[in-house]
Amino acid sequence: MKGNSKLLTVLNQLLADELTAINQYMVHSEMCENWGYAKLHADIRKQAMDEMHHAEWLIERLIFFEGTPTVSKLNPITIGKTVSAMISNDNDDELAAVRSYNEAIKLARTLDDQGSVDLLSRILKMEEGHVDWAETQRAQIDQMGMENYLASQTAGTAG
Repeated sequence: MKGNSKLLTVLNQLLADELTAINQYMVHSEMCENWGYAKLHADIRKQAMDEMHHAEWLIERLIFFEGTPTVSKLNPITIGKTVSAMISNDNDDELAAVRSYNEAIKLARTLDDQGSVDLLSRILKMEEGHVDWAETQRAQIDQMGMENYLASQTAGTAG
């Protein structure tokens, strides 16, 4: 089925956002593991996996519309040098993703494309969950201090 050219462009822009997020989350996840923060490693890795699903779904939609998924384009990646910077960078990117998905949903609605609205809404809800996670981490850091927060992110000691 031939897709709308403007929507195909937007879907490819969203795909670039997702591919960028995968890379950023994977680096952050591995940094956390290297530092001994097993819980953060697992949480951030899960978000990378979510982004992989989003990319897959966008690729499927692009192909359905006889478009060409552009998988070679990444946006600038912002690697945090500290856990706090990682959470802030990832949260900023997720807030931008929420805005982008809302805009894409508006476009799909104007095109009477309920299939795309449904897909984009599904991804939007997951992105909002990522924002909520980051906000929760920031609240915990504010309430317990960075040292206590980081101590809570380790796997603990064998006993």
